[in-house]
Amino acid sequence: MKILTLRSHKNIMLKLMLLTVLAFQIIAFNATNSFADSKSALLGSTGSDVIADIAEKRINSVVNISSTKVIKAPQGQQQHPFFNDPFFKHFFGQGFFNIPRERREKSLGSGVIVSKDGLVLTNNHVVENAEEIIITFADEREMEAKIVGTDPKSDVAVLKLKGDLKGVEPIPIGDSTKLRLGEIVLAMGNPFGLEHTVTMGIVSAKGRANVGITDYEDFIQTDAAINPGNSGGALINLKGELVGINTAIISRSGGYQGIGFAIPSNMAQSIMNSLVKHGKVIRGWLGVSIQDLDQGLAKAMGLDQTSGVLVSEVVEDSPAQKAGIKRGDVILKINGKQVNSTGQLRSTVASFGAGTKVSVEYIRNKKEKTSTVELGQLPENIAEHSFFEKDYGALSGITIAPLNDENKAKFQIPDQVNQGVIIADIKDGSPAQMANLRPGDIMLEINRMEVNSVDDFREAYKRSPNGDTLLLVYRNGRAYYLVLKK
Repeated sequence: MKILTLRSHKNIMLKLMLLTVLAFQIIAFNATNSFADSKSALLGSTGSDVIADIAEKRINSVVNISSTKVIKAPQGQQQHPFFNDPFFKHFFGQGFFNIPRERREKSLGSGVIVSKDGLVLTNNHVVENAEEIIITFADEREMEAKIVGTDPKSDVAVLKLKGDLKGVEPIPIGDSTKLRLGEIVLAMGNPFGLEHTVTMGIVSAKGRANVGITDYEDFIQTDAAINPGNSGGALINLKGELVGINTAIISRSGGYQGIGFAIPSNMAQSIMNSLVKHGKVIRGWLGVSIQDLDQGLAKAMGLDQTSGVLVSEVVEDSPAQKAGIKRGDVILKINGKQVNSTGQLRSTVASFGAGTKVSVEYIRNKKEKTSTVELGQLPENIAEHSFFEKDYGALSGITIAPLNDENKAKFQIPDQVNQGVIIADIKDGSPAQMANLRPGDIMLEINRMEVNSVDDFREAYKRSPNGDTLLLVYRNGRAYYLVLKK
């Protein structure tokens, strides 16, 4: 009896275990199906129809861009006079050793039609230095386009269609400031040359700056699949409005890994309007030197937060000075928009035109204040670039400025010095300060790579191996090497 009871008990337990496993399998199956249908479920029963309707309606507004540019061979790669020797010409032929002085290079990308008169928004890197641009529509029509203007600092370019504009369908431009985290968006473009591809995702983050892609960054981050060839394509909300221009991805493999960036539509539209009207971008200027707040700085200044941007210097007779902003103020918001990094503040201010009045909210002596500032025009000759981010390792804390006449005079640099960038400022306690670098020093090389611009600075850093950084610096009539410890 006990044995039978025990066996019965075991059988009951076994059956219960089997039923439990089966129940978990059913739950898992349903969960998998639910997850697969979650995007549609979030949109309601007609979610898929909504997506399809938007895709069908806007597909004609997103075009394929094929650009051709001529790449000239560097002087050192052209034919050496040695190969003109008749002996070699006799045995190898007249053109055997001729190295082409130039070659034609093609690139593919995407663009978005934004006006009935044929204006197309895209990325600067898609059409940079292009001699020929061909636009392909969804119906396979082809049309030439010309460059209206480009802005490498934001990676925005504006094209104009050259041909019959009958049937051209511009996309309405939405207000990117109204985007919400988690909002569903569509990415449309031509990844890997596969025309008119649509992917779906959400807004993962807003106001991404200090990414290191462009000088002025205020990116929308999305997990909608963006791949090479998507550059210049459209990021669209569920109203069918353009809210961003797809620009770049972060990837270890070169393919999609869930992190893509788009230029906000408000920023792209402002740049487009300036390029169309003036042929260049006229950016707003506040007139302050700024740096990111860390816990050490915040504590020293009696702040209980690290949000905001610290004003380290106010330019004399600048808009900021006229509005009463002073050194040591911590800027929190511009026109109600929170700013948490130097890059974000620079991009926000630059997005406004000269003469625009903006409200600046800041903290002074633990009290919040607000001033109205009439922005000036950003002078090209005083543009400075701060690298306070930790991502720049040993180079963090350095502010560099172009080597122009005004900055030469400011730092008393001889006229014959024409190479490098000026170290305009150095953060206290940074590796640069510890290595005895000074404002006014000229940075010539980073890890044996020449540096003559901000782009050179970034590229040299990206190509530098992890570890200590070797610098070539000019000071007081001579150049010398020094090592910045990581």
